[in-house]
Amino acid sequence: MDSDYLETARQREYSPTPEAAESYSVSDSSARYAAAGKRRRKKRRITAAVAAVAIVAVLALGSAFGLFNGINSALHSGLDSSLWSVLTKVNAGEPFYMLLLGTDESADRQDDEELAGVFRSDTIILTRVDPKQQTLTLVSIPRDTQVDLGEYGTQKINAAHAFGGATLAVQAVEDLTGVAISHYAEIDFDGFIGLVDTLGGVEVDVPMTIDDEDAGGHVDAGLQTLNSWQALTLCRARNAYEEVVGQGDLYRAANQRLVLGAIVKKILASDPATMSSAINECAQYVRTDFEMGDILGLAQQFQGFSTENSMYTAVYPTTPEYSDDLWWDISDDAEWEAMRDRMDAGLPPLAEDVVDPTTGTILASAGNAARGAVSDEDAGTHSGLVIVRNGSGVDGAGAKAGEALQKMGFTTDVANADSSNYAETLVVYNGTAQAAEAGTIAGVLGAQPVRNDGTYAFDGDFLVIVGADWK
Repeated sequence: MDSDYLETARQREYSPTPEAAESYSVSDSSARYAAAGKRRRKKRRITAAVAAVAIVAVLALGSAFGLFNGINSALHSGLDSSLWSVLTKVNAGEPFYMLLLGTDESADRQDDEELAGVFRSDTIILTRVDPKQQTLTLVSIPRDTQVDLGEYGTQKINAAHAFGGATLAVQAVEDLTGVAISHYAEIDFDGFIGLVDTLGGVEVDVPMTIDDEDAGGHVDAGLQTLNSWQALTLCRARNAYEEVVGQGDLYRAANQRLVLGAIVKKILASDPATMSSAINECAQYVRTDFEMGDILGLAQQFQGFSTENSMYTAVYPTTPEYSDDLWWDISDDAEWEAMRDRMDAGLPPLAEDVVDPTTGTILASAGNAARGAVSDEDAGTHSGLVIVRNGSGVDGAGAKAGEALQKMGFTTDVANADSSNYAETLVVYNGTAQAAEAGTIAGVLGAQPVRNDGTYAFDGDFLVIVGADWK
């Protein structure tokens, strides 16, 4: 799916007119993927962790120090009461979607009469949380994505929070993506700054030198400890990338994940006193519908979580359009549906990492989990016959896949496929009732689940075709 995704993107590259150059704020995210190219980087990986992890880690650790008596009221403070009515409840332990927002609110901006207390969402991330599989999937939504906000008309999606708070932001993202959102969290500028200050800065390998006065100033390239203002500058910088490689919003989204990942890493490595201070600081600024008990349960389910192996990231696919003197991002529904199908099956949105060859920034991550690695939860818990056919042209690939399936409890029938030219590893299933289990198999094998439309004939419960992408 990735090669088709990137090839389609290549066909969309465009050059904005000089007159419009200053008026657009985001370009085609798919074209940005194409321009960046892709390659595996198992060393020098930029950890992609965002606010979802920070919130879970900070609040769960906070309970151990007894810091949050009355935490629920503090966490809910400032959220509109109608939010709970638009969130979809899920059973404990089941996968769910969560909306994460970073707003441009701060104490100084609250006193700005021109803003009149209205703040937009600078960062919009749709997150899929799967406690059973211990995976987090993070999709950054370009802030200029065009949406219909009902009585407010056609708007860029980052205006939803300004017009209708958390409730309208959730509804706008649900309408855009077609998923039901179950939880919400937001953090503002002051919270971000206070947390980094409390931690004594965070260590970040900055991909390229930043000179962006609109974002806050200058940040050198390279591995270094950033103070709070440097970290915020890196998270906000867009113009610096526009001047060097273009597509500033895409790189800004990647840097936001980079810095927030560094925050999580620093918190988890801190001594108890520093950790306690960080938790207190974060609690002042995080606003979420989560109850403390829910957070503790989720944190327990994510014990041992690996950001390196089980954190998946991507950018919502869009195409650019210039109208009404503005640049808009228009949703590419077909590409998004393909990404969403992979996510719902427990897979990364894209099959491989997408890396910018100029800066080394990872723009999308497919994780580093080894194909064929069977978790303790899946070991010996499945049954049925899986037909395994090796279409990769690599001797032993089918047998290796069969071994993983046998560890899961399946009986296997392993042989060569009718062709050795299969590019992609597939898990074929026959009906809706098998979709969830097909997704589990696909997650273990790093494969693509495919519902049989009559193309495939096989006698077992599932058909696995091992393709050339098998490693």
